[in-house]
Amino acid sequence: MKRTLLALLLSATSTAALAADNVCLSEKYDAYVEASMHWYEDLTSLTSEQYPELKEVSQWFLDGRRNHFDLNAAAVKYYLDNDPAKIALQKPVEAWLQLEQKEIKILASRSDELGQIAAKSFADRQSKQHPKNYELRSAFADLLSHPTKIDSALKRYNSSIAKVESMTCP
Repeated sequence: MKRTLLALLLSATSTAALAADNVCLSEKYDAYVEASMHWYEDLTSLTSEQYPELKEVSQWFLDGRRNHFDLNAAAVKYYLDNDPAKIALQKPVEAWLQLEQKEIKILASRSDELGQIAAKSFADRQSKQHPKNYELRSAFADLLSHPTKIDSALKRYNSSIAKVESMTCP
């Protein structure tokens, strides 16, 4: 009887600790997503300022990035709770989750919230490129090749990522 009670108590404690770890890990990944989105917002803003004719394609690009990161954040939460082996916690946070196109397609067929989020990202990947996508990529390359133009945005991103990487989860 005592052994059964002790086993139940240890199991409950272990489950509660795992749930707390998953919350912490989800928050860490969410902080990574937020830092990444701020970087892309800064990059598209700088691009639109320098190349006003690329404002629309910059927004298109930013929307695609948002859909991508929304899916990854939702998938990390889901996999932490349901299939932790899919999350590579031994790697840097940006490499925790690697979803292949076929996996996104499978997720997109689900009828739950994760499926709806995956469907947006899958649709982005399947859609035709924006007509000015090449011009946008060229503008990004131009900006990125002039460090002084992106210095404050890059410092902000690097600082945010350093904070994310310093987060420890029990």
